[in-house]
Amino acid sequence: MTNAQKNTAFAARAFALAGLVAAAILGAITIYTAGIGLLDPKTHRAAGFALALVATIVAARRKSGPRAALNSTRGLRAWVVDLAMLAGGLWGIWAFFTVQSQMETALYDVRNSDVWPALAGVVVFLELARRLWGTGVFAVGVFGVLYLLWGQYLPGLLEHAGFTLRQIASALWYNTNKGVFGSLTNIVLSTVFIYIVFGALLEGTGAGDTLLKFAFLATRRTRGGPAHAAILASSMFGTMSGSTVANIVGTGTFTIPMIKKRGFSPTFAAGIEATASSGGQIMPPIMGAAALVMADLTGVGYLNIIVAALVPALFYYFSLFCAVTVEARRQGIEVQPLKMDDRITRVDIINSILFIGPIAAVILALVNGLSTSTAGFYAVLVLIGLSAINPAVRRNPGRVWKSFVSGCNSGASLLLALSAIGILVSSLDSTGLGLKLATVISEVRGDSLFQALLVAMIGALVLGMGMPTLPAYLIIILVMGPAIQALGISILTAHMFVFYYGVASSLTPPVAIAAYAAAPIAKANPLSTAFMAFRLGMAKFIIPFIFAFYPTLLIIEVFQPGVFVWIVARTLFCIWLFSSALSAYDRGRLSWPEIGLRLVAALALLHVSAAVYLPALALGIALIAWDLRRQARSTQVPG
Repeated sequence: MTNAQKNTAFAARAFALAGLVAAAILGAITIYTAGIGLLDPKTHRAAGFALALVATIVAARRKSGPRAALNSTRGLRAWVVDLAMLAGGLWGIWAFFTVQSQMETALYDVRNSDVWPALAGVVVFLELARRLWGTGVFAVGVFGVLYLLWGQYLPGLLEHAGFTLRQIASALWYNTNKGVFGSLTNIVLSTVFIYIVFGALLEGTGAGDTLLKFAFLATRRTRGGPAHAAILASSMFGTMSGSTVANIVGTGTFTIPMIKKRGFSPTFAAGIEATASSGGQIMPPIMGAAALVMADLTGVGYLNIIVAALVPALFYYFSLFCAVTVEARRQGIEVQPLKMDDRITRVDIINSILFIGPIAAVILALVNGLSTSTAGFYAVLVLIGLSAINPAVRRNPGRVWKSFVSGCNSGASLLLALSAIGILVSSLDSTGLGLKLATVISEVRGDSLFQALLVAMIGALVLGMGMPTLPAYLIIILVMGPAIQALGISILTAHMFVFYYGVASSLTPPVAIAAYAAAPIAKANPLSTAFMAFRLGMAKFIIPFIFAFYPTLLIIEVFQPGVFVWIVARTLFCIWLFSSALSAYDRGRLSWPEIGLRLVAALALLHVSAAVYLPALALGIALIAWDLRRQARSTQVPG
């Protein structure tokens, strides 16, 4: 090995070690602040971003692979850029800390000398967001900066009064209510981060594997078999991991090959895994990071968020079960006998405590009035304590440490994504553009609630396209939330409405990140998978309209037992009609007129007027009866 190669290897190891230590310290701070004691807010945010900066630069370098070698011109340039980014980012973070310290002790206004470290920090954070999350999140942050700089030259609605560099630095960097170090950063550091670590630990301790096995056992008597198991496992695993892509990788690696082996097409296997995995974030009891942020933004207790989300989530997963059942019928797939490898063993039963114990700890903590972050703290402690019951963990205890570091790195990456969202938040708030857009949406909608919700849905899907769920949800609620609430809808219903479309945007072609994550596992065409996932997850686009018009489904604000039971029954029937129409199959193949009538009946069933939904109910029953009668005739033996 030459001296250059030795230097390269040493530098790579040193950088990797720095990233590991930074991620571990960030995780330790998270556990401490979640359950033991609090840090000074400015110190917590500055330290959190400084550690995340080191961890994410290392993670971004890891993606660059061998091109980052020191013994090449390109690699040397990459190292110089990364070290410059590290220095620039730390400079900006230190400036934030010192300025905030002076603001606490005396009247202090941002000076010209404070502008440059702030701008350096903004550039570094946006570049890291681009490397880690792609151009979507990066473009959001860049728009916020450019709009503050030159928005005064834009026409009409987009024009603002203009901002100096000092005002921009103050708004984007030195403001603890908005901007990079604003309230969103505080929510993630104080509440969300502990659950990201928790989700990673669940996977590392083997809870995910046990969940899969129980899911396969529970669905062994269904036609869909592994496809139904994928839905069940993804709903349970996704609610804990909080990440669509992590859910797909965690469960899809096992379920997709088995779905294909059962006889389903690769496109269908990838599509059903993508839709099931994206739904994990709307499934109680944990629901991922966005639900935790929602509880803080709305002021509604997290336990209430869980209760409100339950029925709509069950509707969504019922629609996926229906889609798989219909597809299995269409392809002639039958129930298969249980194999010896699929049977639940004594070890599996013992390992089930790995996910039952921590979830029980979360629920008990919340019921007893503890904070959401404290509940996550106890869940992590319980899970680490129970991890030793898994023989695989006893053989290799290091997997718990690796999963902990992996969770810390995921949280650090999320912080960098939210820095771009914080820039947009500050830009919209400082210029008043969010309120202007809300006014325009209000003018477009007229007096129709349905029309307003439709406009909000389209805007939400466009704004959230290609985004991770939490950034998508935050962007959508910032732009669309005020307009929806202006219609008289409660703050919880408005947030739940846009939250669903933040999740649904991961299934919307052409930028369907869930489908693109699942397609390579199934060896399927990504675009075909995106359209399949869009069709299978169609119920997710309808359910928000249902609880917007029938808020009793959310239970906690307005609950009328009679209305609740009636709309649940109609919704379940609607989902079946919808699923069979989109698959063009029920007991047998459906004709085009039948497909059209089923779609009309399904949508009309949800109308608020009995004069509309009662005839639709009669039409739907008649269509089902016609299909059953035709199937009975076709199976009769002649003579």
